[in-house]
Amino acid sequence: MRAFALLAILLVLACSRADAEKVGEVDTAFQWIGPNHKIVVDAFDDPRVQGVTCYVSRARTGGIKGAVGLAEDKAEASIACRQVGPISVPQPLPRQEEVFSERMSVLFKRLRIVRMVDSARNTLVYLTYSEKLIDGSPQNSVTAVPVDRAMAIPLRK
Repeated sequence: MRAFALLAILLVLACSRADAEKVGEVDTAFQWIGPNHKIVVDAFDDPRVQGVTCYVSRARTGGIKGAVGLAEDKAEASIACRQVGPISVPQPLPRQEEVFSERMSVLFKRLRIVRMVDSARNTLVYLTYSEKLIDGSPQNSVTAVPVDRAMAIPLRK
């Protein structure tokens, strides 16, 4: 029964791949067996704000563990979000919402990106951090996308 529960958790995690598009990567350390350690850059479009794309760079562990998906990636990530087209917000946004999540290890560690609305400055703020069940990391990165004052960001009440 315990093995079945673990298998179910692993399947759920494997199927919950985020909608990120790989932009590129650079190798950082050679590995004799398996892929090299690297830094990858992914892009993802904010699912609820048209015209905003976020670029996230983070370390990916190589070697044998990295090749079979058992490696735990480092908790360091950087983010830059930019306006890439006309900004539109079809539905009111909550003040704070997770917009992206991806696993960084087989179990319990995730990279998260949260969008916050700074109404006073009419700006979208994006924060990236890693979360681990027992001991998360305080390392984080933040970026902001100002929205033209002619269009107030609609908020959920």
